Amino acid sequence: MSQMPREPEAFSEQVLRILKRLCPESDASLSGPMDLIYNGRQLALNNLYRMVCCDPDRGVEIVDEFLDRMAEGDSIGSSVMPLELARTRVMPRIQPESIFERLDRQQVAHMPFVNGTVIVFVLDMPRLTVSITTEQMLRWGVTVDDLDGWSRENLQVYTPDLKVQFIEGDDGGRAAVFSVQDGYDAARLLLGSLHERLAPELHGDFFVATPARDLFVALSIAPDAFVERLRKRANRDFRRLPYPITDDFFVVTRDGVAGTRAA
Repeated sequence: MSQMPREPEAFSEQVLRILKRLCPESDASLSGPMDLIYNGRQLALNNLYRMVCCDPDRGVEIVDEFLDRMAEGDSIGSSVMPLELARTRVMPRIQPESIFERLDRQQVAHMPFVNGTVIVFVLDMPRLTVSITTEQMLRWGVTVDDLDGWSRENLQVYTPDLKVQFIEGDDGGRAAVFSVQDGYDAARLLLGSLHERLAPELHGDFFVATPARDLFVALSIAPDAFVERLRKRANRDFRRLPYPITDDFFVVTRDGVAGTRAA
């Protein structure tokens, strides 16, 4: 069994040692308790730390794989993929606006969403995803609306046989869970067919919880006790799991998706 230190600062120091072993020629250093500078780019280690906390016995293996994919992503990101090839690989991700505390908003291809989140766009590659920058958009001569349209089309066909698990509450509440674990579970909130597919099972308009990237739970808007139990669960998952998004519910109606934060 290979475990990583539980103390955040010691964890970061161990990550740095592993990175220097894997990429001895890289320029890497720590800039804070959970912040790494890698070849001039700041990398927050919070998500990696949460990933390891969820499976501590595989800690070193998880870090090795994460850093290996990070290096591979840097290599792919430095090259320009032809638009005709990239178009079929564009996928959406929902992320909290807080990502711009460490990223330059002007350099990230994104569009505003609800509940304090944004939609960002990635290229889906066989082993990893690569974020799309505004510089790449300019090279392709496309707009954010183009990326949004292509990403939703690609999401729709990404898993055409998507299976839904329905859960019945003792008090009459009902929930539907997507759990593909492919990095796009939460993003399926953006599916155009979502309301048509789930409304008949959830008694009309419904809430969706996406506390983290790999979690999607749709739930009926009543009874209150059922909703409150799932709200508390979403809050725990938001604080515990890697790639947190929001602990607020979204509201899905026939007309689209709205947020509950403003309400």
